[in-house]
Amino acid sequence: MITDRPRAVLLAAFLLLTGCGGGAVATPAHEPGAATATAGTDMPGTPTTDAPTPEITLRAAPRRLPGLGPKTWAEVPSQTRQAVVVTGRGKNSPRSTVVLYERTEAGWEAGGSWPAHNALRGWSDHHRAGDLRSPIGVFTLTDAGGLLRDPGTRLPYDHGVGFTATGTGSEGEPLAGSFDYVIAIDYNRKPGTSPLDWTRPMGAGRGGGIWLHVDHDGPTQGCVSIAREHMRELLRTLDPDRHPVVVMGDAKSLAR
Repeated sequence: MITDRPRAVLLAAFLLLTGCGGGAVATPAHEPGAATATAGTDMPGTPTTDAPTPEITLRAAPRRLPGLGPKTWAEVPSQTRQAVVVTGRGKNSPRSTVVLYERTEAGWEAGGSWPAHNALRGWSDHHRAGDLRSPIGVFTLTDAGGLLRDPGTRLPYDHGVGFTATGTGSEGEPLAGSFDYVIAIDYNRKPGTSPLDWTRPMGAGRGGGIWLHVDHDGPTQGCVSIAREHMRELLRTLDPDRHPVVVMGDAKSLAR
């Protein structure tokens, strides 16, 4: 459990100013080698009929995360068994869709599909502080926190007033409650620390404070936001032993 830090409130205020608060390669549904069963075999002692028998195809889950091209797929660690895929509507769009995938012996299986917001100006391959774009890439998910108490996550959870969000978003919507639950996206941060930690390995100019957090009905400054109930579900589902990652970007970029 990560404890509150005395500077949490000041860091949260700084985050509001500089961070979040303030041809896809398709995998066939039926892969080579999938089993096919034929129904209608005549039983001993019963008359043979010429009627056609239906085929039942057992469809395998995809072996690669849907929508990811070879370049993006190569960034997903081999040990990863959980992936939060954030697919933006367009390079300059603030709207996206989030799907949590679990890797099983059969392949990658999708959970629910949730509407989401990303940064106001869309996406960037080279995120900079204040550019109002979300970073494109594959990032680990190691730490969580929030203004509200831990809802039952396996991730280290930092609970405290440092996650108080104030002010209004780009469309005039109130930001209060946005940081009730957050999951730090390991972009330009030190994994294994509170989401409020301000360590920036690539330098402050490359931005930081990129989180998954509660949606405030408007674009973010760089984060990805989903509904409160979906954040709770995500926190309860993510398991450090399954090495979760977030794969994020507009659909065209992810398909590279």
